[in-house]
Amino acid sequence: MARQAGANGETTARAIRQESLKLFARHGYDAVSMRQIASAVGVQASALYQYFPTKQQILVTLMKEHMEELLTAYAKERQDGEMPRAALTRFARFHIRHHIARADAVFISYMELRALEPEGFAIVEALRKTYEGELKSILANGAEAGEFRLEEPHVAAMAILAMLTGVNTWYRTGGRLSREKIEDIYQEMVLKSVL
Repeated sequence: MARQAGANGETTARAIRQESLKLFARHGYDAVSMRQIASAVGVQASALYQYFPTKQQILVTLMKEHMEELLTAYAKERQDGEMPRAALTRFARFHIRHHIARADAVFISYMELRALEPEGFAIVEALRKTYEGELKSILANGAEAGEFRLEEPHVAAMAILAMLTGVNTWYRTGGRLSREKIEDIYQEMVLKSVL
């Protein structure tokens, strides 16, 4: 299938990222070929390589964009000088809200880390550590202030992130509980885990 008339480079690149995201989430990175991606986008397989020379580059781009979007969104959400308990509540609610709306990107970001080659892994891991650092800082501040009871902020942060991100494995829009109610439940569980 040839590239559609009137399409421009950025539109095609965006379509490649969107279709790759869907295919990787549905079938797994290893099971998807560049030919399948090209077919889903509506371009010749050879044209795909003008945008992304390798499938690995597509995966790194998707994961990097997801983490950069997450960090940008959290930077807007964060309130400097907030007390630890309020900051932790804000973080938990933000994480749930942000991730529920991006199920495919979240799935790939966690399940396909193993598929990254060393260079791409280093890029994505640095971004992940920056985000994890936000939560660790909240927890460490809360422990220092005597507000939180925890021995290891790192371990607590990893456990909290696993719990919060796990919502994507079962939550479906239109179910019995609203997203807001899920936020309420999860932020309460997070607070109870450290108080």
